[in-house]
Amino acid sequence: MAEIRLKSLAHSYKSKPTSPDDYAIREMNHVWHQGGAYALLGPSGCGKSTLLNIISGLLAPSNGDVLFDGKKVNDIPPEERNIAQVFQFPVVYDSMTVFDNLAFPLRNMKISEDKVHSRVIEIAAVLELSDLLKNKAKNLTADEKQKVSMGRGLVRSDVSAILFDEPLTVIDPHLKWKLRRKLKQIHEQFNITMVYVTHDQLEASTFADKIAVMYGGQIVQFGTPRELFEKPNHAFVGYFIGSPGMNLIEVKKTKSGLKFNNTLVSLNPEMQVALDRVSTSNIKIGIRPEFVHVWDDKAEGAFECDVLHTEDLGTYKIITMKLDGEVLKVRIHEDRAVPTKKAYISFPEQWLKVYVDEYLVDIEEPEDEEKETV
Repeated sequence: MAEIRLKSLAHSYKSKPTSPDDYAIREMNHVWHQGGAYALLGPSGCGKSTLLNIISGLLAPSNGDVLFDGKKVNDIPPEERNIAQVFQFPVVYDSMTVFDNLAFPLRNMKISEDKVHSRVIEIAAVLELSDLLKNKAKNLTADEKQKVSMGRGLVRSDVSAILFDEPLTVIDPHLKWKLRRKLKQIHEQFNITMVYVTHDQLEASTFADKIAVMYGGQIVQFGTPRELFEKPNHAFVGYFIGSPGMNLIEVKKTKSGLKFNNTLVSLNPEMQVALDRVSTSNIKIGIRPEFVHVWDDKAEGAFECDVLHTEDLGTYKIITMKLDGEVLKVRIHEDRAVPTKKAYISFPEQWLKVYVDEYLVDIEEPEDEEKETV
């Protein structure tokens, strides 16, 4: 097991980068603590796989260092880093049996056959592959092959960390939940540092204790699923996390609050003071559909909206509304009556977020704890 630390890490595929846009990974500092279960979440092209390949040693960073337990590993080849990597498409030897596939890494290390046998039997039991050990890998289903691929990473007892690069992409949807749960059980049993790369927020939330959200080659927030949902530190996190994502509206400063079109959104005095110091015009307000308050009738301070349409999703409903030219999503419980034509809504102060240059304006006192992402 290992602590993985990224120190001033950056990478560009260009030989002579001249601007931040030339970098696939922009300079970052980040720590994955020993024995943790982490997810690296973000859209395609944000730099997730590049970062994973740098950690595993398949790619050398342009700048900065990768440290395992404080030791710089930039110049150490992948096979000597004690890192197992599970890829999107299963890596198995079709001509070998399941047993021989699982035994392959151990035999390469010249482990005695007695120890190879006991370890393979142990890992096969964990992955529910015991009945398939004599089968040729070519006859396995896609999810069985992926479990064998995972087992090849787990079978080495000296492995420092396991990196998963979108391992469930090729798995049938009805089987994904079983493998996600199995990965969680494996982590709890072996306490290995695991980093799981995905673009699927459900996969990230069900596997990881903490999630690093990547956007534009940067980790823009690192936190628990609840922290990402309730207090997104970046406008992209608000938009990307949630179903549907956060409502975001571009606004302008006024002496009385924030304004879009003809609508004025009042702010508390502390937030107003904080925004008075801001010179940029890139300001947004954000609120999650779950936190928009829908009134039964006209109410003081509520905004009148046009109701465009409603989606009934069984346990909840999504109402699409238009407020002064801006389209908003509102989520209500299944038993709540849906307003027709007109609706009245308000934004509870606790859940209304303000973003300046895409980052959250936080007027709360910072917590006294080590900051893990810079």
